[in-house]
Amino acid sequence: MTQKILNTVALACLAAVGIALFCQHFLDMPPCAWCVLQRLIFLTIAAVCLLANFFSSTIAKKMLAFTVWGLGVCGVLAAWYQYSVASEMFSCDMTFADRFMAKTTGLDAAIPWLFGIYATCMDARAELLGVEYAIWSLLLFAVIVIASLAVLFRKNNTAQ
Repeated sequence: MTQKILNTVALACLAAVGIALFCQHFLDMPPCAWCVLQRLIFLTIAAVCLLANFFSSTIAKKMLAFTVWGLGVCGVLAAWYQYSVASEMFSCDMTFADRFMAKTTGLDAAIPWLFGIYATCMDARAELLGVEYAIWSLLLFAVIVIASLAVLFRKNNTAQ
């Protein structure tokens, strides 16, 4: 059951990034720095969850679930910041997300189709079913946090 939860989380993260890329490339919704930071967090969570497939040890799976929990909390904070602070700013230039994605990792230049920053946070505000994308992202990160806690605190945790 543990691995099923982690694989489901990985699939949800990959789907979220896929939807973001579809919206960017086919619906002309350019991402901001906080958007692409959240993409990176989703992809890292997916990688950690899928990495758990290679371990049979319950302790290893719990350590990876703890990592997922921490990344999920970072994602919640990033989505909350995007929604409540950055989306109200005229420019998110030189915010943590911009500095991290552009200057620290260089991912925006290295893989621009995935991590390119093409809009300000205010310009990147968009809704799906009347709810801003940042809130959808925050909700998915919250579900990830809960799922990782379920793995961490699961009794008789099996490697299945």
